[in-house]
Amino acid sequence: MTDTSIPRTEDSLKTAADPIADQETDDTEDVAEETAAARKAPADTDLFRQSEIAADYIEGLLDILDYDGDIDELVSGGRPVVEVVGGRLQALVGQRGATLEALQELARLAVFRQTGAPSRLLLDVGGYRANRRKELAAVAKNAVEKVKEYGEPVRLEPMSAFERKCVHDVVNAMAGVESESEGVEPSRRIVVRPASD
Repeated sequence: MTDTSIPRTEDSLKTAADPIADQETDDTEDVAEETAAARKAPADTDLFRQSEIAADYIEGLLDILDYDGDIDELVSGGRPVVEVVGGRLQALVGQRGATLEALQELARLAVFRQTGAPSRLLLDVGGYRANRRKELAAVAKNAVEKVKEYGEPVRLEPMSAFERKCVHDVVNAMAGVESESEGVEPSRRIVVRPASD
């Protein structure tokens, strides 16, 4: 079955982006809104397609490993997300999420192989990332309290990129402190310090 909606969308984008068509339209704001909406829809479609490709890849791995799990693909926060839920999945997370990070990279490679574009895919297994995000928020708040109490920088333990982003988000939302990453992988860590004025 041939999808004819994509060519029509491209045709409407060409018309909306055509300077002559813009001169003929009295209300240029409507044209701009339609163009922005038309551009956004394919982006979300592309992101969802990336999550579908990654979900298929992860499903194949689960079959090989003889693991049962429900797989959800979605778009959240402007990035493709694949969530795997089920029992007996801890081995897919690994120690401190190391296996999960490796699986995420493999899924990203699978997406790249089919689309030719890099992906910011986020993979979660058994709710590990959601739980870890809560733990990291507590770690970040504790570090901020120490910085405010003693006025000295606090260095946290090495973390993955996902974990560092979680901590940065919490610290950046608080007044009087700032954070930055230092070091190189796999020993890259966050330093929380008083904000410079």
